[in-house]
Amino acid sequence: MGRVGFVYDPRYLDHEMGHSHPESPERLRAINTQLQSSGTWTRLHQLTPRRAERKWVERIHESSYLASLEQRSPVEGYASLDPDTSMSPGTLEAAYWATGGALAAVDAIMTGDIDHAFCAVRPPGHHAEADRAMGFCFLNTVAIAARYIQEHHGLQRVLIVDWDVHHGNGTQHAFYEDPSVMFFSTHQFPYYPGTGRATEIGEGQGKGMTINVPLAGGEGDEEYREVFQKVLIPAADAFRPEFIVISAGFDAHRDDPLASMELTEQGYAELTNIVLSIAKNFSNNRILACLEGGYHLQALAGSVDQHLQSLLDS
Repeated sequence: MGRVGFVYDPRYLDHEMGHSHPESPERLRAINTQLQSSGTWTRLHQLTPRRAERKWVERIHESSYLASLEQRSPVEGYASLDPDTSMSPGTLEAAYWATGGALAAVDAIMTGDIDHAFCAVRPPGHHAEADRAMGFCFLNTVAIAARYIQEHHGLQRVLIVDWDVHHGNGTQHAFYEDPSVMFFSTHQFPYYPGTGRATEIGEGQGKGMTINVPLAGGEGDEEYREVFQKVLIPAADAFRPEFIVISAGFDAHRDDPLASMELTEQGYAELTNIVLSIAKNFSNNRILACLEGGYHLQALAGSVDQHLQSLLDS
């Protein structure tokens, strides 16, 4: 049975972008309620997050960008950074504690206290570029965690699996010329943010280490399973990752209001099991999953529960 760590902190609820915004604190409340009602909560190891150290955040983000976030952080109300992305007084601390939660989870995995970890964090991160917030994202938690795995814990090869319905442009750009990080993404296309064509495969020494699988709206469990089996598994077999990080967005669910894919809760469990098979072969079972999207509260909560049950039953 897998030992699964769970990262959550009330600070993650302090980030708000307006009453009607889909990326709301209710997302985490729905997840916690579901896990407690299903009994999954009692099987998890609660992990204590920390505020991410600036030096690790600066491995992905420019210092001038971080300074601009501090300057624009409002004392009250909201500060709009793009049409979809705003800061409230609690946003910046939530982002630093979300990233720090992922780093704490990495530490717990590397010390052997747990096998896998799920970070129920917000704001999400995979759209955040080195110098720009976008798409509900401010700090690229997954990208920062990947560098931390390499530079603090000394592992060389990290696989990032991004199954969010939106392409993780920020993560891709962070490692586009880097042969030590493989970035694999399934996403609805054409769709926000407009990146993620199959021809985007990396550059220089990183050529071939970016693998994009754009999917048309309406594809579901069977199509995703086939992509993971026929594309991800052979790529991972060749790469032999020492650690796997998942950008765990659940907005490809058939009920999600922001997309038009057809994944189900069971589909997410199947994708998790495929990633687990890779982790067992190459990564000493090490998997870190960080919440990205997912905007239908019941679908999100149910999908996270199935994802965690797969990790727990591994």
